[in-house]
Amino acid sequence: MTIKECLNKAIQNPFVYNYRRMWPYVRPYWFRALLAILITIPIGSLDAVIALSLKPYMDLVMVEKSIQASWYIPLLIIAFTTLQGGLGYISTYLNTWTGAKITNRLKFDLYKKMLRFETNFFNTKNSGDVIFMFNNNADMACAGLLKNLKTFVQRLFSSLSLIAVMFYNSWQLALICVAVLVFAFLPATRIKKRINSVIKKSISADAAILTAYNESYAGNKTIISYNLEECQTDKFSKVLDNIFWLRIKMIQRTSWLSPMMHMIMSIGIGLAIWYGSYLILSGQITSGSFVSFLTALIMLYTPLKSLGGNFNSMVMSFMAIDRVFNILNAEPQIQDTPGAKEFDGKLKKIEFDNLCFEYVPGAPVLKDINLKVARGDTIALVGNSGGGKSTLVSLLPRFYDPTCGSIKIDGVDIRDFTLKSLRRNIAVVFQDNFLFAGTIRENIMLGNDAATDEDLQRAIKMAYLDDFISTLPNGVDTQIGERGILLSGGQKQRVAIARAFLKNAPILVLDEATSALDNKAEAVVQKAIENLMEDKTVFVIAHRLSTIRNATKIVVINHGEIVEAGTHSDLLNIEGGAYRALHDMQFKGRA
Repeated sequence: MTIKECLNKAIQNPFVYNYRRMWPYVRPYWFRALLAILITIPIGSLDAVIALSLKPYMDLVMVEKSIQASWYIPLLIIAFTTLQGGLGYISTYLNTWTGAKITNRLKFDLYKKMLRFETNFFNTKNSGDVIFMFNNNADMACAGLLKNLKTFVQRLFSSLSLIAVMFYNSWQLALICVAVLVFAFLPATRIKKRINSVIKKSISADAAILTAYNESYAGNKTIISYNLEECQTDKFSKVLDNIFWLRIKMIQRTSWLSPMMHMIMSIGIGLAIWYGSYLILSGQITSGSFVSFLTALIMLYTPLKSLGGNFNSMVMSFMAIDRVFNILNAEPQIQDTPGAKEFDGKLKKIEFDNLCFEYVPGAPVLKDINLKVARGDTIALVGNSGGGKSTLVSLLPRFYDPTCGSIKIDGVDIRDFTLKSLRRNIAVVFQDNFLFAGTIRENIMLGNDAATDEDLQRAIKMAYLDDFISTLPNGVDTQIGERGILLSGGQKQRVAIARAFLKNAPILVLDEATSALDNKAEAVVQKAIENLMEDKTVFVIAHRLSTIRNATKIVVINHGEIVEAGTHSDLLNIEGGAYRALHDMQFKGRA
């Protein structure tokens, strides 16, 4: 089915179309879901009991002045209302249970999908956008779906039973009031087009709120140190103002529906009273029939007056379902190619062959990179800031794919390996390593969850963490806070290095792993890194040239191109060379 056909189906019957798409998530719980819906049938149908019972009660008590023949009617009303309340509780319980299960399955699939998206996907999104896309949309889709379905079925059977009571009492009045009812529904057909754009803008505004909270949490030290409280509150105030005016626009475009339906239905009630009076006086219906009819009419009209809010909720739910399935149906740009094979970690050489890369089309970041790396080599990448060093090493574990050219391991393009096997054999230590909320043990064990306690202790020792951990009351089981906030920069780096030790991958990438540390912390971390580099093929990015003098090859990258390559001594001997200029700049004036 083409996209156009899907859209046409959605437009023609969005209710059925969206429920069909949700069916795979409903299927495991179909019995409870069906039971919750079926229970709404008697709940809705029992609305007619009160209206129907008023006919004999009015005729016998109010007209014939006889109480004996109708003593049971109040008891029946109480009994049926109690039954209706009990069924309502069961339906709500089942509906909530089913809704929570479906929502959780949907969120689980969305979360799995989120983890499959490539790095560039997150580069173009704010944190609020991501949270809204992968969490809030699921809540909106499921809550609105089930609530609307329950409400629809309940009101459908309530309406049918009440209309039946109306026809039972007077078919003439019933025809008039049903015609008015149909006319009252016509304005609702124009709502969707009026609110689509506002809903989309509201979603962006709600995501901006989440982003503001996330930024204020993560950047609280920057906000305090730069006295940005007033600046941040001003920005937040503008976001709130935007949301306020969007809410007002939504009210302006939808709130007229309920008053209009109220007015039209009031006309129906007025016509019923006027013509009903004539029918009573002409003897065509009894007073009891008229009261019963009028009660059924009011009970039918009253819930339908709130249709504007329900219709708005339904449209938002359908739009959320569309967004959810757009995400679930989207394919990540970086994924396994058909027939991809396992990479076992054994290698003789890595080749960068005419490699090019662009984040933005027409703005090359890397240009014709050619580089050969033998097993066990240490390749140091240096050069001007923004020259493409980090981008180059990011292509190795396929955070991105090259725009042109290739990276080959023993002649095999890395895109022909499965992503899992490729990344399993590459360990990366970043400048700012991400640590998860939890303990030191849990964060290190992420490198290899099957590692023994002996392996863990060895990794801790090789990362020079043992002295620090010995000072902690809970040792390796000490909580480090979200993002490792309770640790210093050097401690975070050593935890990340210990994690890389446990992974024991044959290829190691060090992306400015010591550049953010002070001299004392750098000295300790550098020792840990030297331990980590043993018997591995290493790519290291470093601004401090003193840490890379012993590299097998130093590659100077400026403006996306390799301008020099060689050993430390070779490059120093190049008069006017780029590496020599960097070296002189760092060591000028030192003894």
